[in-house]
This record gives sequence, structure tokens and C-alpha cells, in this order.
Amino acid sequence: MDAMLETATEVSELMKSLGNPKRLLILCQLVEGEKSVSELARLTAMKEPAVSQQLALLRKDGIVAPRRDGQNVLYDLVRKDVRQLIEFLYATYCQPSCDTA
Repeated sequence: MDAMLETATEVSELMKSLGNPKRLLILCQLVEGEKSVSELARLTAMKEPAVSQQLALLRKDGIVAPRRDGQNVLYDLVRKDVRQLIEFLYATYCQPSCDTA
């Protein structure tokens, strides 16, 4: 039971991190691959400082990681479990419906 409680606590903390609409938008973009702050800002219609702030929180939680490429810093979704979750959420809620009826 202790292990289950510990896991429930960890998952609860993860869900708090993912429970922000801005962070979800960023993660949906990162599922497709590495992106810079400016790319993420353009794709999410957010300002760069706001994207940077959200990335800092995701980075603190170990969900994303930066990689320097020359003068650019690219961010990537590094947690496999979060990637699978975001892919599921995207497929379930964000993809255009195939129904034409």
C-alpha cells in the first residue's frame, strides 16, 4: 500500500504540472519534436516570455529539457510517460474528426 500511495502522490504532482492549458499547448507542440521558444510562441499564440516561464516550470519537473544548437536553444519532451499521455490526449481531443456526417 505504501508503494501505491507514493505512486499516487507522484502522479498527482505530475497532473498538477500538466493541468495548465498553456503548458498543455506547449507539450502538444513538443510531441512533434524539438522546438525553440520563438517557434513555440508562434505555434501557441503566446508571447516568448510566457513560453519561457512555462518551459522553466516543465524543466523543473523534468518533463522537458533544453539542447543548445549554436545560438538557439531547442526544447524537447524527454519523459516517455508524458509523451505517451500527451499523444493520447492529442489523438482523443485535438485531431480533426474523421466524421463527415
